[in-house]
Amino acid sequence: MSDAASAAPRDGAFRPVVVAILIGVGVLAFAATLVLGAFAPDWRSGNNGGAHALSNAAVGYSGLVRLAEATGRSPQVVRSEYALNSENLAVATPEHGDVPIDPVLSQRGSRVTLFVLPKWQTAADRKRGGWVRRVGLLPRYDPEGVLAPGTRLRLIRERSGGRPLINAPELPAAIAFRAPRPLQVIGGIDRYIETDADGHKHRSPGFDPLITDGHGHTVLARLQGRNVYVLSDPDLLNNMGMRREEQAASALALLDWLNSNEANGILFDVTLNGFEHTRSPLKLAFEPPFLAMTLAILVALLLAGWQATHRFGAPRRLPRAIPFGKAALIDNTAALIRKAGRWRILGPRYAELARERARQSFGVPARLHDRELDRYLDRIERPQRFSDLAASASAAQTAEEVLTAARALHDWQKGHKQA
Repeated sequence: MSDAASAAPRDGAFRPVVVAILIGVGVLAFAATLVLGAFAPDWRSGNNGGAHALSNAAVGYSGLVRLAEATGRSPQVVRSEYALNSENLAVATPEHGDVPIDPVLSQRGSRVTLFVLPKWQTAADRKRGGWVRRVGLLPRYDPEGVLAPGTRLRLIRERSGGRPLINAPELPAAIAFRAPRPLQVIGGIDRYIETDADGHKHRSPGFDPLITDGHGHTVLARLQGRNVYVLSDPDLLNNMGMRREEQAASALALLDWLNSNEANGILFDVTLNGFEHTRSPLKLAFEPPFLAMTLAILVALLLAGWQATHRFGAPRRLPRAIPFGKAALIDNTAALIRKAGRWRILGPRYAELARERARQSFGVPARLHDRELDRYLDRIERPQRFSDLAASASAAQTAEEVLTAARALHDWQKGHKQA
């Protein structure tokens, strides 16, 4: 039974290998939780049916992104406004007019930026994730406020019949859009008084029409004095428009014409659509330059764990709490007596023990007891009488008195052995 009991822990579920596996899984799970907690918002697919470059819905622009990638135009979906500081063309697709576009404009500076106005009001398709149903057109005031408050557009929705749009002479012939149904155009612009950084007041810029509907309304406009372009109808670039080959080819030609000579790709901004990279202290721990510190801490923890499982040298054996042997027994008994403090009962018992030892040493007749025994021992030639020493031991009350009396009795008997 004892053998089985001792073998049970070694054969159970808590062997060292099992414990190591459990600890390893726990550490990995904890690390994965930290990483997911830091980067989960940035790893969202973005396929939520919105009008942006990550969406596969009809109003999204993922088709244009994939088409640009397939034709070697190196598109990049930008989740950080700092990544917009590039010579590449930036395409921004705000979904509502109240979305602030200043962060994008401040990063772009004088670089070419295309703003695509929103048009459709949609609702999520409950049967298919990432799909939407067109509820209708957005109220006109919504897309009109994209460039507000400095510039406010006046939009018109009109029936187009799918007629060809008219290009300005400077546009290449490869740009040959046909008007979507219905067509959203810019009918005019409200210019407001702006105050620059030096305190000078001036009117907000007007615009130059580049693509029109043939009736004096603008589809693609360039703000005067700036490299900011506005496309009034998103159906020319979104997934709905990419279903027709000639529209897709015209979309690529438009992006090529807008892109600068120093560009090597196209940026599709999604920061205005709520997919900007979040910043948090936890995320900083996994990004340069703090990633090096995180790795150093991880290595230190691994070394500490390895040291905890390996001894440096032979294990030190702890002494027994209760040693073996007569000396240990005497020490423990003395400690117990000292702790109890009952010295007055120790003297008489030691005197009785000395009396019995003297009986054996001197061969005292067995019939003698008590006083007769003491008188017999008193006749032995010693400096002090045995009865006096025994009386002193019996009367001892303190540790010093007991020790003195015991030493005297011990010397009395020792003197007999030396005789």
